[in-house]
Amino acid sequence: MSIAIPRDRVETRFARSSGPGGQHVNKTETKAEIRFVVRAADWIPVPVRARLEKQEAGRITKDGELIITSERTRSRADNLEDCFTKLSEMLARAAKPPKKRKKTKPSRGAKERRLKSKKQTSEKKRSRSWRPD
Repeated sequence: MSIAIPRDRVETRFARSSGPGGQHVNKTETKAEIRFVVRAADWIPVPVRARLEKQEAGRITKDGELIITSERTRSRADNLEDCFTKLSEMLARAAKPPKKRKKTKPSRGAKERRLKSKKQTSEKKRSRSWRPD
């Protein structure tokens, strides 16, 4: 299930990138950042929104904004595309419902070891008691 991301509903910002690049890095704003309020994003289905909030809690601000940044390349457009790619990957992960977990049961060997241990404990305690015969 892929969710279409309306680019006009996502706030886009640009800033100066860090790292190597000489004078170019000091002059151009190539770092891309996209942000939106997750709870107000009505273009994301409600269950996906809830899972996204849970999975990406570290990227969400106190105000509920999800912030995604990229400064991989020296190109502003490439970094913006990278941000949207990251967002679509996050949405794809959140769109998958978690697997239903099955109840596990102890193996036959574990049951046998438990019963053997119980018998040993029982025998130890029974041997402590004094019974005149």
